[in-house]
Amino acid sequence: MRDITHFIDGAPVASTSGRFGDVFNPNTGEIQARVGLATTAEVDAAVASALRAQQTWALVNPQRRARVMFEFKRLVEARMDELAELLSSEHGKVIADSKGDIQRGLEVIEFACGIPHALKGEYTEGAGPGIDVYSMRQPLGVAAGITPFNFPAMIPMWMFGIAIAVGNSFILKPSEKDPSVPNRLAELMMEAGAPKGVLNVVHGDKLAVDALLDHPDVKAVSFVGSSDIAQYVYSRGTANGKRVQAMGGAKNHGIILPDADLEQATKDIIGAAYGSAGERCMALPVVVPVGRKTADEVRERVLAELETLKVGVSTDAAAQYGPVVSEAHRKRVTDYIQLGVDEGAELVVDGRGFSLQGYEKGFFIGPTLFDQVKPTMKTYQEEIFGPVLQIVRAETFEEALALPSEHQYGNGVAIFTRNGRAAREFAARVNVGMVGINVPIPVPVAYHTFGGWKRSAFGDANQHGMEGVRFYTKVKTITARWPEGAVEDSAFVIPTMR
Repeated sequence: MRDITHFIDGAPVASTSGRFGDVFNPNTGEIQARVGLATTAEVDAAVASALRAQQTWALVNPQRRARVMFEFKRLVEARMDELAELLSSEHGKVIADSKGDIQRGLEVIEFACGIPHALKGEYTEGAGPGIDVYSMRQPLGVAAGITPFNFPAMIPMWMFGIAIAVGNSFILKPSEKDPSVPNRLAELMMEAGAPKGVLNVVHGDKLAVDALLDHPDVKAVSFVGSSDIAQYVYSRGTANGKRVQAMGGAKNHGIILPDADLEQATKDIIGAAYGSAGERCMALPVVVPVGRKTADEVRERVLAELETLKVGVSTDAAAQYGPVVSEAHRKRVTDYIQLGVDEGAELVVDGRGFSLQGYEKGFFIGPTLFDQVKPTMKTYQEEIFGPVLQIVRAETFEEALALPSEHQYGNGVAIFTRNGRAAREFAARVNVGMVGINVPIPVPVAYHTFGGWKRSAFGDANQHGMEGVRFYTKVKTITARWPEGAVEDSAFVIPTMR
């Protein structure tokens, strides 16, 4: 049995807790490794290492920190195949999708390579008589990230790339379901030239999370996961005086207007709903055709596409998606499918009986399709996070607009149309944080920011882009003058710039 260790102070560190989490191969259902779950003392050791490292790292000029990011990017790209295979072996997503996971993380690293420019402050000469005012951005100290199983490369890089580039050190607490890639990323960061302790990886469960949220030397925490846990992390972290950004769940809608290119829209929705077995916070698990004719045609086109969709093992280059991450998650998804039936939705395609020859113990679920789903149904209101697509029919544009706007989640939404005015109005009015216009998965590019609304995000700062720079730094503003001549009398009123 392979043991997966922590990575603290630049080296592997075995856990002494005696507690372990099983790491499965989702394709076969077999346990392939175990990961040590941290004690509070091990979290403390990681924070102590990060604190020592940060005091020196913050003094390194931004250009040299950027060079470490350049080298880290080169090393990850050189090991893309190795990392993708490792990621797929623990998560279950197909190799091509794992490479996309890594690449989207690297795009934020590319942004971090330009950190000398992003860190420039502001300067006003002559704000008053002989007075200049300027500002600078300084690192917070030790930051931490708590990341989910569905993107074990991308989301950690979203967080630590910018945090480290601006001069912080970082502690990553990844999902215990697929922990190996985060360890490799930390090793590559050391190889790229970051001092030991600048990036630590601590594996664990709620005990480790609480230890990070409570530790006085951790100044900021970034989280991605379910909404209930996001709210908990935000509440506990801010109560301890920390900056917290906590991204939660999603129920993203794809609105299809009658004038849309239905062939392209259907293909886009199939990929967005079933890619990575639906285990994406930016998936499109709800399609909303406007008008009965549109709905009937979309349904028939989806059915035709599902007949050609191939589910396979992660290493099958012809497979569109692989297994879900664990047996527990497979059961969760199949329970939701049964709930949909019980609620009265029409189960058009049932993926619960899917089995792959030779991999009967793998965590596979076939593509599932519901029609006649109503907004009052629990399966519509909650995030299923599996290969399940729901059709919610709308009669008008206004009805379609109201569905994502009134939903508890507000992460992403897409509209498919040829009508520029309708798309513009929809984008302006919809109560959702990220909008795609004929784009099924509207994840912004790395130099913009990622973040949802409502119960999809807690806190007022988004991920990456300049929002990330602002989250991981604090602003210091200096008002300076250099007087000449006689000493002036003390002033007893607030100074003004006359």
